Amino acid sequence: MALAQRFNLIADKAPDDVIEKRIREAVELHGATPWILMFAILIASIGLNVNSTAVIIGAMLISPLMGPIMGIGHGVAIHDFAFARKSFISLIISSLIGLLVSALYFTLSPLSEAQSELLARTSPTLWDVLIAFFGGMAGIIGLTREEKSAVIPGVAIATALMPPLCTAGYGLANGNWHYFFGAFYLFLINSVFIAVASFIGIRLLRFPFHTFVDAKTEKKVSYAMWGIALIMALPSVYFATNLVKDEVYRSRATQFVRDEFVFRDAYVIDTKIDPGTKTIDVSLIGTPIGKTTLERIQRKLTVAGIEDTTIKLHQSGESKPVDMSALKTSLMSDLFKDNQLALEAKEKELESLRSELATSQRFATQGGDMLKELQAQQPAVSDITISTGYRVNETGDNKPVTQLLVHSSRALNTQERERTTNWFKLRSKSDDAIVIFDR
Repeated sequence: MALAQRFNLIADKAPDDVIEKRIREAVELHGATPWILMFAILIASIGLNVNSTAVIIGAMLISPLMGPIMGIGHGVAIHDFAFARKSFISLIISSLIGLLVSALYFTLSPLSEAQSELLARTSPTLWDVLIAFFGGMAGIIGLTREEKSAVIPGVAIATALMPPLCTAGYGLANGNWHYFFGAFYLFLINSVFIAVASFIGIRLLRFPFHTFVDAKTEKKVSYAMWGIALIMALPSVYFATNLVKDEVYRSRATQFVRDEFVFRDAYVIDTKIDPGTKTIDVSLIGTPIGKTTLERIQRKLTVAGIEDTTIKLHQSGESKPVDMSALKTSLMSDLFKDNQLALEAKEKELESLRSELATSQRFATQGGDMLKELQAQQPAVSDITISTGYRVNETGDNKPVTQLLVHSSRALNTQERERTTNWFKLRSKSDDAIVIFDR
């Protein structure tokens, strides 16, 4: 009983009319919403263009694409097919706006190279299906809570509706149909499975049906929804299987090179593995290995589970030697960069020490003048001590401070002390300066 109560979704559910209002408002595509959508598309496109994850996340947070998708699932779940149709039309219009705006941006952008953030959205897999479904479930549960939840922004980031749509726009702008169809398929996967999750969530929360639908029609609608979901999921299973195979092959090939290409006078300086063509490209430096050794290594491919693999070996002294001059240039370049970074760090450290020394010397050379200035204001002052140090609090934080110790023939009154403190803060150019009076 206690366990059932802990997982009860009805206990803190908002009233049905409140949830209905939230979902219907999110579907509307007029006024400010299209403008927000266009700006979000532009931000996401720029993020993909310059390979900035933070910018892409920002675009996903302000994107209004989630509303129409959840509206479709909600409309079908409560048998309000007019609302589901309206949500579907809003999604189509939003998608067209996204494609056109992103395509226009990438057409005008001087940066045409596909970055890693963009390439990551061109090959959807089964994991994208799972992310969209579980994200949609989290989203619909968060949306139906009595107090507004922070789940929706997280769902917008996790399911990533905006980046694949912008990537499809990139493919459209550059005539790259592989990118276009791959990214748009990812967008469709996310949309379909968020809608399916919304449909399931609304049914679990026992929303009342808006209109009566006979069992035959309801069955047709359910079959259609699950059929579309299945059609969307099947290709992703194929892509996921290939991805797993490629990763397994790459892992085995990497381990094979580590285990077998170990020699006393030769070293592996570069390895390229292509799972598609089953090719391992190895570059060696040092004493060339013989044909017999290479044949012995090739015979071990089957044992390693990467049979039918071709090993392409490049080593010094062959017709395709390692470019030693390029290697030296690369090493010298890396060494120069490391030295430059170390030199910059030392320069900053030296500048900090110079600043501290200048501060210390400033008080040493100006101490006499400062005493005269203070005695002109407070004749009772006999001498002063100026020092710099650190104030340490109970949490262990160190804060640099400048301190003045005032020696006087009589105790200064409150007004005189305040005037002295203000003078020293102004003179030392530090609002954190401390003044201590000996009496």
